[in-house]
Amino acid sequence: MRMLNKSTDRIASLEKGLRVLECFGDQTPRLTITDVAHQTGLDRATARRCLLTLHGAGYADYDGKFFTLTPRVLRLGMNAISALPLPQIVQPWLDQLTEQIGQSCSVALLDGTEIVYIARAAQKRVMSIGLMPGSRLPAHCTSLGRVLLAALPREAALRVVEASDLTPRTPFSITTLDGVMESIDDARTHGYAFIDQEVEVGLRSLAVPLRDTRGATVAALNTGMAFTPESSEEVIAAFLPKLLTVQAGLERSI
Repeated sequence: MRMLNKSTDRIASLEKGLRVLECFGDQTPRLTITDVAHQTGLDRATARRCLLTLHGAGYADYDGKFFTLTPRVLRLGMNAISALPLPQIVQPWLDQLTEQIGQSCSVALLDGTEIVYIARAAQKRVMSIGLMPGSRLPAHCTSLGRVLLAALPREAALRVVEASDLTPRTPFSITTLDGVMESIDDARTHGYAFIDQEVEVGLRSLAVPLRDTRGATVAALNTGMAFTPESSEEVIAAFLPKLLTVQAGLERSI
Protein backbone atom coordinates (compact mmCIF):
# COMPACT_ATOMS: atom_id res chain seq x y z
CA MET A 1 0.00 0.00 0.00
CA ARG A 2 1.29 3.45 -0.89
CA MET A 3 2.23 5.48 2.19
CA LEU A 4 0.37 8.77 2.53
CA ASN A 5 3.34 10.99 3.25
CA LYS A 6 3.30 13.50 0.43
CA SER A 7 2.17 17.06 1.08
CA THR A 8 -0.75 16.49 -1.30
CA ASP A 9 -1.96 13.63 0.90
CA ARG A 10 -2.33 15.87 3.97
CA ILE A 11 -4.85 18.55 4.93
CA ALA A 12 -2.82 21.45 6.26
CA SER A 13 -5.79 23.17 7.87
CA LEU A 14 -6.62 20.03 9.87
CA GLU A 15 -3.02 19.81 11.09
CA LYS A 16 -3.20 23.43 12.22
CA GLY A 17 -6.49 22.84 14.00
CA LEU A 18 -5.04 19.87 15.88
CA ARG A 19 -2.02 21.96 16.92
CA VAL A 20 -4.43 24.55 18.31
CA LEU A 21 -6.32 21.89 20.28
CA GLU A 22 -3.08 20.63 21.79
CA CYS A 23 -2.36 24.09 23.23
CA PHE A 24 -5.03 23.62 25.89
CA GLY A 25 -4.11 21.77 29.06
CA ASP A 26 -4.31 21.80 32.84
CA GLN A 27 -1.85 24.69 32.99
CA THR A 28 -3.40 26.55 30.04
CA PRO A 29 -7.20 26.09 30.23
CA ARG A 30 -7.98 29.63 28.97
CA LEU A 31 -6.15 31.04 25.98
CA THR A 32 -6.39 34.15 23.84
CA ILE A 33 -5.80 34.24 20.11
CA THR A 34 -2.37 35.74 20.78
CA ASP A 35 -1.55 32.94 23.24
CA VAL A 36 -2.42 30.27 20.68
CA ALA A 37 -0.50 32.00 17.91
CA HIS A 38 2.56 32.15 20.15
CA GLN A 39 2.33 28.50 21.23
CA THR A 40 1.69 27.07 17.76
CA GLY A 41 3.84 29.39 15.66
CA LEU A 42 0.82 30.15 13.50
CA ASP A 43 0.09 33.71 12.46
CA ARG A 44 -2.63 35.46 14.43
CA ALA A 45 -5.19 35.35 11.63
CA THR A 46 -4.81 31.58 11.19
CA ALA A 47 -4.98 30.98 14.95
CA ARG A 48 -8.16 33.09 15.06
CA ARG A 49 -9.82 31.11 12.27
CA CYS A 50 -8.96 27.79 13.91
CA LEU A 51 -10.30 28.91 17.27
CA LEU A 52 -13.50 30.34 15.82
CA THR A 53 -14.00 27.11 13.87
CA LEU A 54 -13.69 25.11 17.09
CA HIS A 55 -16.12 27.54 18.71
CA GLY A 56 -18.60 27.19 15.87
CA ALA A 57 -18.41 23.39 16.01
CA GLY A 58 -19.07 23.36 19.75
CA TYR A 59 -15.57 22.33 20.83
CA ALA A 60 -14.68 25.67 22.43
CA ASP A 61 -16.38 28.48 24.33
CA TYR A 62 -15.47 32.12 23.70
CA ASP A 63 -16.16 35.08 26.00
CA GLY A 64 -14.83 37.72 23.64
CA LYS A 65 -11.24 37.36 24.85
CA PHE A 66 -10.53 33.88 26.14
CA PHE A 67 -11.24 30.52 24.55
CA THR A 68 -11.85 27.41 26.69
CA LEU A 69 -12.55 23.87 25.55
CA THR A 70 -16.00 22.38 26.09
CA PRO A 71 -16.82 18.84 27.26
CA ARG A 72 -17.55 18.00 23.63
CA VAL A 73 -13.79 17.63 23.13
CA LEU A 74 -13.89 14.59 25.43
CA ARG A 75 -15.68 12.70 22.68
CA LEU A 76 -12.51 12.77 20.60
CA GLY A 77 -10.24 11.33 23.26
CA MET A 78 -12.69 8.91 24.83
CA ASN A 79 -13.81 7.53 21.47
CA ALA A 80 -10.18 7.02 20.49
CA ILE A 81 -9.43 5.18 23.74
CA SER A 82 -12.57 3.09 23.37
CA ALA A 83 -11.47 2.08 19.88
CA LEU A 84 -8.20 0.66 21.19
CA PRO A 85 -8.34 -3.08 21.91
CA LEU A 86 -5.85 -2.87 24.79
CA PRO A 87 -8.13 -1.15 27.34
CA GLN A 88 -10.79 -3.79 26.77
CA ILE A 89 -8.25 -6.55 27.35
CA VAL A 90 -6.68 -5.12 30.51
CA GLN A 91 -9.76 -3.79 32.32
CA PRO A 92 -10.99 -7.14 33.72
CA TRP A 93 -7.49 -7.87 35.00
CA LEU A 94 -7.29 -4.44 36.63
CA ASP A 95 -10.66 -4.91 38.30
CA GLN A 96 -9.61 -8.27 39.72
CA LEU A 97 -6.18 -7.04 40.85
CA THR A 98 -7.69 -4.02 42.59
CA GLU A 99 -10.08 -6.24 44.51
CA GLN A 100 -7.24 -8.57 45.53
CA ILE A 101 -4.80 -5.96 46.83
CA GLY A 102 -7.23 -3.23 47.88
CA GLN A 103 -5.37 -0.55 45.91
CA SER A 104 -6.08 1.37 42.71
CA CYS A 105 -4.42 0.04 39.57
CA SER A 106 -3.81 1.58 36.15
CA VAL A 107 -2.44 0.91 32.68
CA ALA A 108 -0.79 3.65 30.64
CA LEU A 109 1.02 4.32 27.37
CA LEU A 110 3.95 6.62 26.64
CA ASP A 111 3.20 9.72 24.57
CA GLY A 112 6.21 11.98 24.16
CA THR A 113 7.27 13.22 27.59
CA GLU A 114 4.00 12.13 29.19
CA ILE A 115 2.08 9.00 30.06
CA VAL A 116 -1.57 8.61 29.06
CA TYR A 117 -3.87 6.48 31.20
CA ILE A 118 -5.93 4.09 29.08
CA ALA A 119 -7.52 1.96 31.82
CA ARG A 120 -7.99 2.30 35.56
CA ALA A 121 -9.67 0.52 38.46
CA ALA A 122 -10.00 2.82 41.47
CA GLN A 123 -10.23 1.36 44.97
CA LYS A 124 -8.96 4.25 47.05
CA ARG A 125 -8.23 7.83 46.09
CA VAL A 126 -4.64 8.46 47.13
CA MET A 127 -3.92 11.42 44.83
CA SER A 128 -5.36 14.91 45.14
CA ILE A 129 -6.20 14.84 41.44
CA GLY A 130 -8.68 12.37 39.99
CA LEU A 131 -7.17 10.01 37.43
CA MET A 132 -9.16 8.42 34.63
CA PRO A 133 -8.59 7.14 31.09
CA GLY A 134 -7.17 10.05 29.14
CA SER A 135 -5.42 11.63 32.13
CA ARG A 136 -1.78 12.59 31.65
CA LEU A 137 1.23 12.89 33.94
CA PRO A 138 4.94 13.49 33.29
CA ALA A 139 6.70 10.27 32.37
CA HIS A 140 10.04 10.97 34.05
CA CYS A 141 8.69 11.11 37.62
CA THR A 142 6.03 8.37 37.53
CA SER A 143 6.48 4.65 37.99
CA LEU A 144 4.51 3.95 34.80
CA GLY A 145 6.64 6.42 32.87
CA ARG A 146 9.96 5.12 34.11
CA VAL A 147 9.04 1.57 33.17
CA LEU A 148 8.01 2.72 29.70
CA LEU A 149 11.16 4.84 29.28
CA ALA A 150 13.25 1.87 30.42
CA ALA A 151 11.86 -0.11 27.48
CA LEU A 152 13.34 2.39 25.02
CA PRO A 153 16.97 2.38 23.90
CA ARG A 154 18.86 4.42 26.47
CA GLU A 155 19.64 7.18 23.96
CA ALA A 156 15.94 7.54 23.13
CA ALA A 157 15.00 7.64 26.82
CA LEU A 158 17.66 10.30 27.39
CA ARG A 159 16.17 12.49 24.67
CA VAL A 160 12.74 12.24 26.29
CA VAL A 161 14.08 13.20 29.70
CA GLU A 162 16.09 16.07 28.23
CA ALA A 163 12.86 17.40 26.71
CA SER A 164 10.98 17.05 30.02
CA ASP A 165 10.28 19.69 32.65
CA LEU A 166 12.22 18.47 35.69
CA THR A 167 10.73 21.06 38.03
CA PRO A 168 10.18 19.27 41.38
CA ARG A 169 6.59 18.32 42.18
CA THR A 170 7.47 17.46 45.82
CA PRO A 171 10.52 17.76 48.10
CA PHE A 172 11.25 14.12 47.22
CA SER A 173 11.35 14.60 43.43
CA ILE A 174 14.49 13.72 41.51
CA THR A 175 15.34 16.85 39.56
CA THR A 176 18.65 16.12 37.82
CA LEU A 177 19.06 14.51 34.42
CA ASP A 178 21.58 12.00 35.79
CA GLY A 179 19.31 11.13 38.71
CA VAL A 180 16.29 10.47 36.53
CA MET A 181 18.33 8.42 34.08
CA GLU A 182 19.73 6.36 36.96
CA SER A 183 16.20 5.56 38.11
CA ILE A 184 15.25 4.55 34.56
CA ASP A 185 18.34 2.35 34.36
CA ASP A 186 17.31 0.73 37.65
CA ALA A 187 13.85 0.02 36.21
CA ARG A 188 15.46 -1.57 33.15
CA THR A 189 17.70 -3.74 35.35
CA HIS A 190 15.10 -4.86 37.89
CA GLY A 191 12.03 -5.03 35.65
CA TYR A 192 9.96 -2.66 37.77
CA ALA A 193 9.90 0.95 38.97
CA PHE A 194 9.06 2.16 42.47
CA ILE A 195 8.21 5.80 43.17
CA ASP A 196 8.24 7.14 46.71
CA GLN A 197 6.39 10.49 47.00
CA GLU A 198 7.96 12.01 43.89
CA VAL A 199 4.66 12.81 42.18
CA GLU A 200 2.70 13.78 45.28
CA VAL A 201 3.51 13.76 48.97
CA GLY A 202 1.96 10.73 50.63
CA LEU A 203 1.82 8.66 47.43
CA ARG A 204 3.87 5.62 46.48
CA SER A 205 3.51 3.58 43.31
CA LEU A 206 4.94 0.44 41.76
CA ALA A 207 4.89 -0.41 38.04
CA VAL A 208 5.88 -3.22 35.71
CA PRO A 209 5.98 -3.34 31.91
CA LEU A 210 3.33 -5.11 29.82
CA ARG A 211 4.75 -6.92 26.80
CA ASP A 212 3.13 -8.48 23.77
CA THR A 213 3.74 -12.05 22.62
CA ARG A 214 6.91 -10.90 20.81
CA GLY A 215 8.38 -9.46 23.98
CA ALA A 216 7.94 -5.79 23.05
CA THR A 217 6.75 -3.43 25.79
CA VAL A 218 3.40 -1.95 24.73
CA ALA A 219 2.17 -0.45 28.01
CA ALA A 220 2.80 -0.38 31.75
CA LEU A 221 0.78 -1.55 34.75
CA ASN A 222 0.96 0.01 38.20
CA THR A 223 -0.64 0.24 41.58
CA GLY A 224 -0.60 3.29 43.83
CA MET A 225 -0.77 3.29 47.59
CA ALA A 226 -0.68 5.80 50.43
CA PHE A 227 2.61 6.28 52.26
CA THR A 228 3.03 4.00 55.28
CA PRO A 229 5.87 3.38 57.76
CA GLU A 230 6.89 0.22 55.89
CA SER A 231 10.15 0.41 53.97
CA SER A 232 10.19 0.50 50.19
CA GLU A 233 11.54 -3.06 50.19
CA GLU A 234 8.59 -4.26 52.25
CA VAL A 235 6.09 -2.50 49.99
CA ILE A 236 7.70 -3.95 46.86
CA ALA A 237 7.72 -7.43 48.39
CA ALA A 238 4.02 -7.12 49.24
CA PHE A 239 2.76 -5.91 45.86
CA LEU A 240 5.25 -6.91 43.16
CA PRO A 241 4.28 -10.63 43.03
CA LYS A 242 0.65 -9.69 42.35
CA LEU A 243 1.66 -7.30 39.59
CA LEU A 244 3.91 -9.93 38.03
CA THR A 245 1.07 -12.45 38.05
CA VAL A 246 -1.13 -10.05 36.11
CA GLN A 247 1.80 -9.18 33.85
CA ALA A 248 2.25 -12.85 32.95
CA GLY A 249 -1.47 -13.33 32.35
CA LEU A 250 -1.75 -10.30 30.10
CA GLU A 251 1.32 -11.21 28.09
CA ARG A 252 -0.54 -14.28 26.88
CA SER A 253 -3.41 -12.06 25.71
CA ILE A 254 -1.80 -8.96 24.24
